[in-house]
Amino acid sequence: MWRAIVVGALLLVGLAPADSQVVLQQYSAALERVPAAKAAIYSYAVSQAGPTDIEQRHRIYRSGSEVRDETIAIDGVAPKLAAIRIYRSEDAYAIGRVAPRQAFYRFLYLRQVARGDRIDYLYQTTPLVAGAFAVTQVLVDGKSLLPRTIWFTTGSLTASGKGVLQYEPISGHWMPVLATIDAIVGGKPARERIAWSDYRFPPSLPAATFNARRLPLPPT
Repeated sequence: MWRAIVVGALLLVGLAPADSQVVLQQYSAALERVPAAKAAIYSYAVSQAGPTDIEQRHRIYRSGSEVRDETIAIDGVAPKLAAIRIYRSEDAYAIGRVAPRQAFYRFLYLRQVARGDRIDYLYQTTPLVAGAFAVTQVLVDGKSLLPRTIWFTTGSLTASGKGVLQYEPISGHWMPVLATIDAIVGGKPARERIAWSDYRFPPSLPAATFNARRLPLPPT
């Protein structure tokens, strides 16, 4: 009888330690098999307040590391001339790059988090080796076992801050939808917010996408 009462109390608090390890194993496996989009078109809006104030909206065409970045609004107004940047860069916000992994972090189970009729799992994470970017907590989605929310810190000689990244499933992919960060830059407070939207995942993008010519707007 007393054993049943103790077990019931543990369930009210959250997962037993053994169960939290099972979730971590499934989390690691989910990260290995999460599909990366071969090509993607999406928009993002960025707002910065602090030493530099920015209010912009961009449209991104990405195929692997090839990127076409079009600035489509500045302070809510479309520029008269197309502002286009063509460059190569890995996706800094791809879940496979940002998510903490057991090979590089120590995980400590904290608690369950109810979200509607679903249960997610919150872990504290501590990097095994200190670096400029570190994940401090991760909320593991109870259905996909992928990171739903990631809390992080970042720092350099001139700036430091802490922020949150949020992800959602979109058309079979696990994509960022919101990032916020509060920072100190050059001794002054700053804040940044990025919101992603309008995701599309075509099978491929034509090579002509990655030149400086203006492209027609994609269908809404």
